[in-house]
Amino acid sequence: MSTPDMSALKPNRGKYLIKETSFGKFARFPVRTHVVKSGDDLCEIMDKYVKPYLQEGDGIFLSEKMVAISQGRAYPIDQIKVSWLAKFLVKFVTKSPYGIGLGSKYTMQLALEDIGFFRIFLGCICAAFTKPFGIKGVFYNVVGPKARSIDGPGDYVIPPYNKYAKKAPLNPDKVCKELAEHTGCYVIMLDANDIGLEVLGSSTEEITLSMARELFGDNPLDQSDQQTPIAICRKVDDKFDDATLREHFGIPPFEPYVEEAGGDTAPKE
Repeated sequence: MSTPDMSALKPNRGKYLIKETSFGKFARFPVRTHVVKSGDDLCEIMDKYVKPYLQEGDGIFLSEKMVAISQGRAYPIDQIKVSWLAKFLVKFVTKSPYGIGLGSKYTMQLALEDIGFFRIFLGCICAAFTKPFGIKGVFYNVVGPKARSIDGPGDYVIPPYNKYAKKAPLNPDKVCKELAEHTGCYVIMLDANDIGLEVLGSSTEEITLSMARELFGDNPLDQSDQQTPIAICRKVDDKFDDATLREHFGIPPFEPYVEEAGGDTAPKE
């Protein structure tokens, strides 16, 4: 079986293709798509953007945000009717620099609709009691993983979703199994950012949470204007590093960040 032409699948700025893990060495090829919208067929997205690059043994890792948007679970914030309760409860949520989470009145409103008042209220009470002791993450631990996937607008988000808030995707395991059957590869749905990663859905038990965190904990898909909500994951020979892998597949050289005042620079090769 011939190897597909992977030359178009270059890493995002400041990210690497190769990841060494305790499970072996893997390449993560980011797949660029159009800006996904409500009603888009995920199988058609796989056919157009992913299938041409697949070979036996590959895995597909995809962003939960793409799935939620395709399911119509992202909403313009000017169309979200925010209740007084959402405005009150949001005061108890610690805001993160890596994503709004439920630290917005809009996302809190979606959480109330999707998760329910009692669980949200319990999370807020527990967070309020533990916050003075410097204990973080209690709110999300009480409310559950579904709440972690609710997210809102931000300057780092690609338009038009920089002015949207979204709920968690529906039936993530079912979505992954359907896509796995369609593509012939295992499929994992990730909720990832620069401070953490969770597996929301999976078509296989072979990829554990710890393995997924090793593989994608450095967030190679990124969250901004990259338009790469999918990655093809492939185990590779130990002889490869990033430079030799890109040379092998004809992928353009490493693209560093342009350093800005107060900004980060890409790691050096």
